[in-house]
Amino acid sequence: MKLSHTLALSLPLASGWAMAADLSVKFELPQLNVAEYHKPYVAVWIERADQTVASNLSLLYDVKKKDNAGEKWVKDLRTWWRKAGRDAKLPIDGVSGATRAAGTHTLSFGPAVNGLDKLPAGDYKLVIEAAREAGGRELVKVPFAWPAKGKLAANAAGKEELGAVSVQIQ
Repeated sequence: MKLSHTLALSLPLASGWAMAADLSVKFELPQLNVAEYHKPYVAVWIERADQTVASNLSLLYDVKKKDNAGEKWVKDLRTWWRKAGRDAKLPIDGVSGATRAAGTHTLSFGPAVNGLDKLPAGDYKLVIEAAREAGGRELVKVPFAWPAKGKLAANAAGKEELGAVSVQIQ
């Protein structure tokens, strides 16, 4: 089942290239009451207004599985896979990391990470997708304008595989 949630957010734009900023993504992976719980694979990326990928921020999967067997299930992150994953060589340096257990997690990205400092001014969406073996899949989108003048905070929430999602730009 594909669920998509969007929170609208608009900030003033500056002309030209974006200025440096720190971006932080906080997300909740709910503990589900199921017989066999598997940690979800999670992809976090920034999408342009035309829905192409502007920057891959994070890909969390079973990176330590013997013989790279964890890569086999990355395609279950179907939206990310179609947009960026099938052309990527895994693991992606500076992007790939281990899956996370149920709970609240924060990922932080400095201005030079993943090209954020070169992101042109415009409208974007932070997208987070989670997929779990023997479970569901969910996608949450948080629109924002880049660069942010001052601090930006936006929140959204999933309903099954993702809980609360918040984005902060400073």
